[in-house]
Amino acid sequence: MSPYGKVAQAAICATSLLAQHYSAKTPQRFNSAEIAKTRKLSQAIVAKVLTVLSQTGVVIGAPGPGGGYTLARPPEKITLLDIVSPFDRLEPSVNCPYGEGWCGTGPHCPLHHQLDKIRVDVTKFLKTTTLKGFQDK
Repeated sequence: MSPYGKVAQAAICATSLLAQHYSAKTPQRFNSAEIAKTRKLSQAIVAKVLTVLSQTGVVIGAPGPGGGYTLARPPEKITLLDIVSPFDRLEPSVNCPYGEGWCGTGPHCPLHHQLDKIRVDVTKFLKTTTLKGFQDK
């Protein structure tokens, strides 16, 4: 179970492989096909997330034979929020399961405070967890 969508999950999965093989001195590059095969993901999704993450400065891509992707920064400098945010909007508030007339337009529903705590906890987790934790896996 995860608090973000499938594309964001694929992005974390792909970058975790790059983190496992990260070296500042001799970067090992992986293309989308290699990452997809290793992580059992769709190559189309991997290619999509790598393109977006390249645009946001999380990974660096090199074209041609021997090309591929590597992390743009050391794993400890890349948070899960850096990876997830281009794909999933982190809502500042939780959608009320009670519907209209509650939370925001009326009184707080019985679940409001618990759901708000979950949102805060997920945001904190994404901001404080880096790819460093994937290096030894």
